[in-house]
Amino acid sequence: MRQVVLDTETTGLAVEKGNRVIEIGCLELSERRPTGRVFHRYLNPQRDIEPGALEVTGLTREFLSDKPLFAEVADDFMEFVRGAELIIHNAAFDMAFLENELALLGGRHGRLAQQVAVTDSLALARERFPGQRNSLDALCRRFGIDNSHRELHGALLDAQLLAEVFLSLTAGQGDLAFAVSAQESARRAGTPAGAIRLAAALPAVQVPADEAAAHRARIAAIARAAGGVAVWPLPVEEEPAVA
Repeated sequence: MRQVVLDTETTGLAVEKGNRVIEIGCLELSERRPTGRVFHRYLNPQRDIEPGALEVTGLTREFLSDKPLFAEVADDFMEFVRGAELIIHNAAFDMAFLENELALLGGRHGRLAQQVAVTDSLALARERFPGQRNSLDALCRRFGIDNSHRELHGALLDAQLLAEVFLSLTAGQGDLAFAVSAQESARRAGTPAGAIRLAAALPAVQVPADEAAAHRARIAAIARAAGGVAVWPLPVEEEPAVA
């Protein structure tokens, strides 16, 4: 499924108090790689920005006064995200605001939740790092992602950072599957071995010597059970074992 990393900025935190979306930023991923396609719009909320939101985003009512209304960009926005898996940090917040914007248009676009799948990267982070801070800034620091240019919150900038965080957060089986697929495609196309490179290298993790020895013994046992044919090659003992 096509993935779209999404972030919004709003006039305040409570949609039930009439707060509105003032910025939408989306970045498209395909096969866990940015495609270069983005959707970015500033929006005129036709209301004041609450002090807290103004401090965080730097977006003023004056700056937004000549920007389009959500009604004017709704068609383009829905076309960009429809059928995609949306990656959102604290998805309930952004989805509530976007559903409200669509409802204010009379429901002619339908409900967003019925046209996309949603993955909450905050929930993924809390599952992986329970009891720790899992804000976007905290995750950037944890994964070594440079966010020094993030002096203010911006929807497109935050979507770009979230894309890096999400790929780091979910690195593993998806990347391994992609590597196998790429090598198989190269073999079928006659591409020389080693010509395929991943967009980002998988992290190397040092395996303790006792675990590496147990792994070798297990692979050897599988090979004996398979008539001497190992499904996976035994790791070379002289080199550090990695996973």
